[in-house]
Amino acid sequence: MVILISPENDLPNELQLLHQLFEAGLEYYHFRKPGYTIHQYKAYLEQIDSKFLNRIMIHNHHELAEAFSLKGIHFEERKWREKGADLEAYLVHFKNNGFKVSSSYHEVEDLEAQPLNFDYYMLSPVFGAISKPGYEGRGFEVSHILKKIIGMGGINAKTTVDALTLGFTGVGTLGGIWNAQNPIEEFRAIQNAFPNHIRS
Repeated sequence: MVILISPENDLPNELQLLHQLFEAGLEYYHFRKPGYTIHQYKAYLEQIDSKFLNRIMIHNHHELAEAFSLKGIHFEERKWREKGADLEAYLVHFKNNGFKVSSSYHEVEDLEAQPLNFDYYMLSPVFGAISKPGYEGRGFEVSHILKKIIGMGGINAKTTVDALTLGFTGVGTLGGIWNAQNPIEEFRAIQNAFPNHIRS
């Protein structure tokens, strides 16, 4: 399972590259633009071929998941903490309507202690981040946790193999793809680092 996170700042050929990545087999695109207004989110989504919208997990303005029939919604750590006691009902609403739900963590203990059932959990930083120089990896070992955990931070084709060894089900990447000389080739290399039986 390979997840691609959108670049925070727009790239000149971003949407063209994104469509090429979808064509190459990208199934999970995490749409996260912290500086965007809801109108900018809508404008971005309107430029994506409708056949790919069901591959997009949205981080902000969750109501757009329903409006655009996206794959689902994601909760960054600060946001799921802020929801507090209201989080469960919020998640149930989306899950009952056929959407995926995922969440982010920076400590294994917090991930393990999460009582709510997300479809997958993203943990970072596993390795030194490519998009954030100086952001040191922590080499989390998660083989003992019976949850679908996605490793984030410093992910490329080589470190994907290392992440799987540490017990991660999949990987999430940002700089590893967007900063690559050939993003499509790099995406395929990460895909090919997975054994055939756990690629999706």
